[in-house]
Amino acid sequence: MTSANRTDDKLAELNQPSLWSGINAYRSDPLIVDLTAALPRGIREDLENMGRYVTSPEAQEMARMANQGAPQLRTHGPRGERLDVVEFHPAWHALMRRSMSVGLHSSVWDPQADTDAKDEAHKVRAARFYLTSQLESGHLCPLTMTSASVAALSASPAVQKDWAPKILSRKYDSSNKPAMQKSAVTIGMGMTEKQGGTDVRANRSAAEKVSEGIYRLSGHKWFMSAPMSDAFIMLAQTKEGMGCFLVPRLLEDGSANGLQFQRLKDKVGNRSNASSEVEFTDTFGFLLGGPDAGIRTILDMVTLTRLDCALASSGMMRASLAEAVHHTRGRSVFGKMLVNQPIMTRVLADMALDVAAATALSFRLADAFDKARGNAEEAAYARVMTPVAKYWCCKIAPALIYEAMECIGGNGYIEERPIARHYREAPVNAIWEGSGNVMALDVLRVLNRGKDLFETVFAGLARDLGPAGKKTIDVLRAAIALCEQDEGAARLLVEQLALAAGAAELYRLGAGRIADAFIETRLAGGWRSTYGMLDSRFDASYIVDLLYPPAA
Repeated sequence: MTSANRTDDKLAELNQPSLWSGINAYRSDPLIVDLTAALPRGIREDLENMGRYVTSPEAQEMARMANQGAPQLRTHGPRGERLDVVEFHPAWHALMRRSMSVGLHSSVWDPQADTDAKDEAHKVRAARFYLTSQLESGHLCPLTMTSASVAALSASPAVQKDWAPKILSRKYDSSNKPAMQKSAVTIGMGMTEKQGGTDVRANRSAAEKVSEGIYRLSGHKWFMSAPMSDAFIMLAQTKEGMGCFLVPRLLEDGSANGLQFQRLKDKVGNRSNASSEVEFTDTFGFLLGGPDAGIRTILDMVTLTRLDCALASSGMMRASLAEAVHHTRGRSVFGKMLVNQPIMTRVLADMALDVAAATALSFRLADAFDKARGNAEEAAYARVMTPVAKYWCCKIAPALIYEAMECIGGNGYIEERPIARHYREAPVNAIWEGSGNVMALDVLRVLNRGKDLFETVFAGLARDLGPAGKKTIDVLRAAIALCEQDEGAARLLVEQLALAAGAAELYRLGAGRIADAFIETRLAGGWRSTYGMLDSRFDASYIVDLLYPPAA
């Protein structure tokens, strides 16, 4: 008998389940297996290897260390010289190195990546991103921004030509050198300012033209994410209007490009990643797009980051609930296993429905991104459903992860467990890249331009919802009519649309009994504020065992 087995036997005597570790996050998730079943075999094998890695004790330990060893800002050196560097724990660099090696920062743009699934690049990346978020989401922030930045860079082909090869490289390089001297680069973002926040039109940072395509910037950013990135996408006011710029952190000779970090934000979660306040003067930047087209240019980037927010939230919810189900299967309470206590079974099943719908909805959106260029229905889905999926998946994550924590009990409320990291991380995706109200207003913006896109989306939902389709679409049309009279009702429309779309995708995937339970308790049920509200019509044990199958 090995020492590990003896430890497990001893824990069993103490009624302490083993940790949720060493369980393949891909293979143990029937929904993600189904969602990726049509992908080439080599990619599925890669996902299985990744699923094995993200739950391994070694990887989980790296995630713990990266979060406990928070980044440190060094503004000055021993001689009083400005440094403006952020130092990270070695575990952060290990996580970055691994995630860049599989292309989380670049694969959707790389013509050499996954050549046997080129038409499904977003879906393939979504699966990798979803699995990696179950390990550690903080380091995904710079990778998300780097991947999305290419959309903004495409507004200036000359800049894109210079920077794209460095972005596509998978050889992580953390050295503090000019971008073009490195093997690979990462790109951050600076949009938010103190006085404006989400209202970026109130930004006061200014840009003065120096030569064609080159501007000198001055101002501040209240939140600039991943300050050790090699360049940043920024907004600043030009004479013509709001412009979008790529701002290198260092100049070609290695000197600073005028960016002075004031402090790092002491965040609730997202602790492995650094976010900074920055002041800048005489800072050179490359104009992306027209000098008055900055918001439109950066929104192309933001759209992609919103998909990642939904995916990461879904992944963290999956990992947290899997940990809770595992715990309840290994702990005896009042004479039976906790998972078999009727009220606990219903709580777990109720949560499982939301996780399944969020996962299905996120992957449906990634699929739409892949198909939007040549398909009007998919393009409509991508435009309407990006803010909807981002809103709902991110909004439900904190409450769901807390409920999973409560299923574990006091043992869930300690920092040694992965669920504590997911809980602290969960709110950030709802706040970053557009809070809930901003997502609702974005949906109204589409609506105000006409209902055609909504009707296109509704036709697809009605088809996938089957018998429930007509009544559900009638409810959505009523919500639209209400929003046309009352902007404050926007969240009603967004949430109803998210629930309908999640159910539709579950039906399309063939998860009929899961979809039935979801739509009847969400769209046809009464007001809910906590989990565990399933009634006896729904087989809670079936739901839990189907979506979280017991280990063999």
